[in-house]
Amino acid sequence: MSGGIAKAACMIHVDRAATARCPSCRRFFCGECVTEHDGKLVCAACLGAEVAGRKTETGRRLALHPVSWVQYGLALAIVWVLFYFFARFLGEIPDAFHDGTIWE
Repeated sequence: MSGGIAKAACMIHVDRAATARCPSCRRFFCGECVTEHDGKLVCAACLGAEVAGRKTETGRRLALHPVSWVQYGLALAIVWVLFYFFARFLGEIPDAFHDGTIWE
C-alpha cells in the first residue's frame, strides 16, 4: 500500500474508504470502525485488548503489593485510636457543663 490511507479500504467494510489507521495493529478502518481513546483513534479489537490488559494489571497491582494493605490497616488503626480518645474526652465532660449550670 504505497498510497497510504488515500487508496486503502476498511478492513471490516471493504466497500468503504479508510479514514483512519489504528496505531496499535496498523490496519486501516472507516470512521465507524474506530473510536477515540486517550487522544488517539483505535479499533475495537485493540481497545478491548488494552482494557483487558489494564484490568489484569490492576488486579496484579493489588495482589503484589502487601505494603499498601499494611499502610491502609495502620492508617485505619490510627484513626480509630484518635476517635476513641476523643470520645473518651467527650464522655468525661461533666453533666453540669451540658446543663449550663457550670457557669452559674
